[in-house]
Amino acid sequence: MRNKLRRITVATLLASTLLGVLLVMNFASIFLWSVTPRTPFSKARAPTPPDYTQPSAWSALPELHDLADKVPPSSPGVDQSQAPVDVFYIHPTTYVGGEWNGPTDDVALNAATDRVATLIQASAFNACCAIYAPRYRQANLTAFTGQDEEGLAAVDLAYQDIAAAFRIWREKYNQGRPFILAAHSQGTVHARRLLREAVSGTPVRQQLVAAYLIGIPIPEETLRQTLPDIPVCASPEQTGCLIGWNARGAGHSERIQVREPVMGTAPASGPALCVNPLTWRHDLEPAPRERNEGAVFLEVVPPQVMPGLTGAQCKDGKLEVLVDRDLPRDFMSRLLDHTLGAGNYHPVEFQLFYMNIRRNAAERVAAFLRTSATADTRSEP
Repeated sequence: MRNKLRRITVATLLASTLLGVLLVMNFASIFLWSVTPRTPFSKARAPTPPDYTQPSAWSALPELHDLADKVPPSSPGVDQSQAPVDVFYIHPTTYVGGEWNGPTDDVALNAATDRVATLIQASAFNACCAIYAPRYRQANLTAFTGQDEEGLAAVDLAYQDIAAAFRIWREKYNQGRPFILAAHSQGTVHARRLLREAVSGTPVRQQLVAAYLIGIPIPEETLRQTLPDIPVCASPEQTGCLIGWNARGAGHSERIQVREPVMGTAPASGPALCVNPLTWRHDLEPAPRERNEGAVFLEVVPPQVMPGLTGAQCKDGKLEVLVDRDLPRDFMSRLLDHTLGAGNYHPVEFQLFYMNIRRNAAERVAAFLRTSATADTRSEP
């Protein structure tokens, strides 16, 4: 009897171990399956659209006390009510439900967005600017891992919210002031379309200080074709230009391919946009870790600033990094890291270079204002 029980126990342990190994090995597939919508996309069943005339439709506004106001140790923010330049920030995917589009009136989802996006990304710009961060009916993650019509429809619905927020922001809040456009992942997909449809080739183009389009591979040829009057940034103080990178370690794995959905024609090929956030140049020169002023993780208590965490070099359209220390990530964040694959630093593409972004935004704002002041002086009679 004892031998039989022992055999049953061993068999159970082996089965449990095997099941655990299979779950770990296939977690990415299981995760994608769990969040894939089971019903067809229907605009009629979409969540209620946000009303951007109401503060509740925004994750951050200068007049609100919000997580975009958080500052790292020894780096104070500006009084946003007096800031000369605005930031329009579009957050990445934070919705992991099973519908095609996430709601904007879900308290738990909004709290998650504020913590894992506005806090750790948008706050990088509060040393220079007033921050505006709209909530929107973000598309399901699977819309960015496939190319089906329903996913494209969900992305388009999300973009319509962003376009409405941008329009109301310009009318009610911005009123012709210079601005930075900042975005990550899904937010970058919407930001590039926003540049194409509402900025490029219009008078608004002259207000653009810079566009930080982080976390989505965008072929340079696509940028030349769709945004011909907005060049890639080639120096730390250039204005009216584009910045972007996708951070990966050498030999990284991609368990989930997050990419920009393409409507109609096939996407352009060739190298993706890569501006090194340690040099702010569009070249292949490596930058040592000594140039990294500090990775910042505001989501942990106390907030951690980690100077010299990694160097960086643009290679084959990606930003290659070497992180040789454990990052201060909570359990859910580590689970996300594992899901995406070893060496895939997509979730922390802002945090790894936070202090450099913070300084660079201020430098570009100063350069833009100097140029504007000179132009105003020259135009005086």
